[in-house]
Amino acid sequence: MTADQLLQYLSWTVYGLLFVIGLFNAVRRPRRVNVDIALLFSFPAALIAITVALALGLISGGPIPRVITSVLILSLPYLLVRLLDDFMGVAPRVKRGAEIGLLLAVVAVAALSPSMPIGITLLMVLYLVVLLIYAAVVFIRESRRASGVTRRRMLAVAAGALLLMLEFLLIGVSAALGATDLARIMVDLSGLASGVGFFLGFAPPSWLRRTWQEPELRAFLGRAASLPRLPSTAMIITELERGASASVGAPSAWIGQWDEASQLLRFERDGHAIELQPGENLPAAQAFRTQRPVFVTDVPYTGAASAGAGRPPRTVAVLAAPITAGAKRLGVLVVYAPRAPIFADDDLALVQLLADQAAVILESRALIDEAAQVRAREEAARLKEDFLSAAAHDLKTPLTTLVARAQFLERRALRDPSTPADLASIQQLVHEGQRLKRLVLELLDASRTEQGRLVGERAPVDLVAIAQEICARHDSERHGCAVEADGPVVGAYDQHRIAQLLENLVDNATKYSPEGGAVRIKIWRADEQAHISVSDSGIGIPPDDLPHIFERFYRAGNVDDRRFMGMGLGLFICRGIVEQHDGEIKATSRPGQGSTFSITLPLAPVGAVVYA
Repeated sequence: MTADQLLQYLSWTVYGLLFVIGLFNAVRRPRRVNVDIALLFSFPAALIAITVALALGLISGGPIPRVITSVLILSLPYLLVRLLDDFMGVAPRVKRGAEIGLLLAVVAVAALSPSMPIGITLLMVLYLVVLLIYAAVVFIRESRRASGVTRRRMLAVAAGALLLMLEFLLIGVSAALGATDLARIMVDLSGLASGVGFFLGFAPPSWLRRTWQEPELRAFLGRAASLPRLPSTAMIITELERGASASVGAPSAWIGQWDEASQLLRFERDGHAIELQPGENLPAAQAFRTQRPVFVTDVPYTGAASAGAGRPPRTVAVLAAPITAGAKRLGVLVVYAPRAPIFADDDLALVQLLADQAAVILESRALIDEAAQVRAREEAARLKEDFLSAAAHDLKTPLTTLVARAQFLERRALRDPSTPADLASIQQLVHEGQRLKRLVLELLDASRTEQGRLVGERAPVDLVAIAQEICARHDSERHGCAVEADGPVVGAYDQHRIAQLLENLVDNATKYSPEGGAVRIKIWRADEQAHISVSDSGIGIPPDDLPHIFERFYRAGNVDDRRFMGMGLGLFICRGIVEQHDGEIKATSRPGQGSTFSITLPLAPVGAVVYA
């Protein structure tokens, strides 16, 4: 067996396999593209069969086999252009030109064979070369718009078309200049190479497809690992859609989530929810209903019905796959293309793979949300317990004093009704009653803070005047208090709440400061904002507690509950007052050296209503 015979037999084997695989796919899924692929490779198979039959003497040589062989060869580029038109679109003038060129070539072969003029032969070769180059260029151009397996298969088909063109070109040159052994080897080698290119493009083995898929899938999975931690499920859906369209090489992809309560598939797009019933005869609904991937071509655009499937205008091909985690249906992944994909079966398998990954991501997010809800419930229970403990502790002391003093006065009055009133006991009752009232009001203010209803009507308020009034009440031999200001600082505020804010801060400063400690209030204005700082020389706040001191019911770890009464609501309310005035409050502290609370308030808060 010579080298050119070996190459020829190998080429026949490759093209024979292509025909068998193409025919099998066309019978199994008789779509137009599958039929055209089978038709494309049926012509080389027929050429091989005629050549073998002539070599074995099964048929006799003559003009008829020669004309049939020539027609089969001349038809190959046209069939490739026809295949291009199935999934990419070919300009009408190109199709008409290919058809007219084929018709003229067939007429010339039938009329002039076997004594074909060399000029006509070269024109036929030129026809073959031009169409094959056109097909290769279109495949290369479309490959740049695709990704993953589709891109590599298109490049393989383009290589097959160029090598087939080279084979025809070599045949034409050999016909013009005379055939040599080297020329025959080159013809057979280019024929074998073109067959390998077409085989890799139209029927790549599964291991090669997995290798081609790996880079895009690795990139998608690399992004997918962090998706469940995104701030919202909507952002996860957007990233999944973007990743799916990039992996498949399609213009767009949408994900519809299953709403168990309403029994609808819901597509979120541009802030609007588009709902789809599973019973509708649309690709997304079919995939979700049957729990199998669906590929539909030539889907007409019918306005509202198409919008109900979440499909943009001008889409004619849809690939949809269910998103399912075990027995739990989560939704559907839908990929849209302007034309039917060339390799629909492989694309559909990839879409299902991406849908399975989306199911893992969405289920992970659901578990994260569920865990967050459990933590929220635990935190709410903890806060409730803290509240009950703090409230019981702080309300118990004044109530105990009130009851004890009232019982004492009652017994005294029963023993001797004429006994003069015990003024000290009455004053203590008033004092403890007022203390109890403050605790109850503090609880009410905490509730208003959470509801955003703490601050009421605003009017021009001089912060310096309020601070001086509060400081005067707390200035004593035990604790000094001073206000530093260059002059009035007036803004639009709720006077009662601003007074409450400063009262709480000064009260805390004196409470946690040793005897003889001083409280300093500094007020100034800068950049159309009012600035307040309240400093003390008290016990300070540990660094670990500092980020949490404005939280509800939170008390620093260095606070002795037996010495310092409180429910941990004062600073929580202070933060609410400041934030509802569109301001900011923060604290700095060093344990054992005191704390400073800094407040920034706009002089005219946005949206404030000023009552003069």
